[in-house]
Amino acid sequence: MESLTGKKVLIMGLGRFGGGVDVAEFAVNNGAIVTVTDLAAQDQLAESIKQLKDFPQIEYHLGSHSLADFEQADIIVANPAVTPDNEFIKIAKQHNKLITSQINIFLELCPATTIGITGANGKSTTAALTAHLLRAGLTQKDFKYSNVWLSGNIGNEPLLTSLDKITADDLVVLELSSFQLEQLVQIKKSPKVALLTNLTPNHLDRHGTFENYCVAKENIFKLQKLDANCPAVSIFCAEDEISIEWFEKYKQDKGRTCLKFSPDDVTKEICDNFSLPGRANLSNLAAAATIAKYFGIGDEQIKNSLPEFKPLPHRLELVARIDSIAWYNDSIATTPQSTIAAIEAFEQPKIIIAGGYDKNLPFDQLGEKIARNAKAAILIGQTAEKIAEAIKKCPENQTKIEFADSLAEAVHSAIQIATKGDVVLLSPACASYDMFDNFQHRGQEFIRLVQKINT
Repeated sequence: MESLTGKKVLIMGLGRFGGGVDVAEFAVNNGAIVTVTDLAAQDQLAESIKQLKDFPQIEYHLGSHSLADFEQADIIVANPAVTPDNEFIKIAKQHNKLITSQINIFLELCPATTIGITGANGKSTTAALTAHLLRAGLTQKDFKYSNVWLSGNIGNEPLLTSLDKITADDLVVLELSSFQLEQLVQIKKSPKVALLTNLTPNHLDRHGTFENYCVAKENIFKLQKLDANCPAVSIFCAEDEISIEWFEKYKQDKGRTCLKFSPDDVTKEICDNFSLPGRANLSNLAAAATIAKYFGIGDEQIKNSLPEFKPLPHRLELVARIDSIAWYNDSIATTPQSTIAAIEAFEQPKIIIAGGYDKNLPFDQLGEKIARNAKAAILIGQTAEKIAEAIKKCPENQTKIEFADSLAEAVHSAIQIATKGDVVLLSPACASYDMFDNFQHRGQEFIRLVQKINT
């Protein structure tokens, strides 16, 4: 990647979240001849294409992939959503093409100290909290870092087009998905500081088994470069059985510092300044604080900076209180475990809106949690029947179960069921792709529907 001048770069997957846009702009600015190929049609990618309007030299091949593109390209930059066994990637390998990714290019070129955060749940909030706490150190005279960046799967700062602004004196916090961690195998490199928030089944439609998913996640540790002069830092949740096993495995490695965290590590004084509900968010805070303390941020600074932290949207987000009923948007909850954590965050009677795209995840534990803790469950999407069956399996089930054909219908049903003091919680436990573009689209629609109540 030392020089892209004159190279034919094929970007496989422009996407709707900015990653492909960032790669395309970076490649053009570095002298590459850029072609973008995506299975989605032009109208579906209109927003991403609009962001590249200043680069008319980019050629777009949309709606399908062409074998010729992969045979003629010098470098192929694959979107994380592209599976390793994709037929076109296989063809490119047969033609000895260089296959890489946005995150691979970034980690190869980034001069800063990088902090990678992954996990089945909570990684976005933890990444945002970590960056927030580290930025509190920028006011310290003895803090040796000049700036703190937040990017990766969370999508804040563009990765590659920010490279010319990032220096060796900076810190970069990266949220990393299992898909991105699979890609890092190509360069055998991972962030200097690596954190696992937790690990429960997710993306089994992609990985096939929980074991395969774990293997992808473990890359964040096993690909760390060990250097006795500048040790790699591995951080694990003390409540996670898998991470404890890995902790024992990796803590023996020379050039590695292994740290553990637990939600019980958070002091009452710090809790008093933290507004996010639930034990899961205390775990997120404990993880972020562990990293902050490693870089020299003290408890007092952590406590004082928390009131200024702005929670990320679609994560236990209070949308409105209407007639003493609280409406919460937790559209980010795309796994059963994340919805279980959301249910545990509230003591009030709960009406759960759940269901969506089927990632082949088990719903047994979620069904029991809903049966024991929810006043009603309004179920939507492909997984509605599966979740209902899981609820009914609980012998103590007293939960009212209703089905809805749309989110609008689900909100209408919740209005009919909810009474003063209740919480209505959109926490789907599933991805959104059966009914929406993404979890943001789903959350925004929920907000719109709630804000229309009584209007």
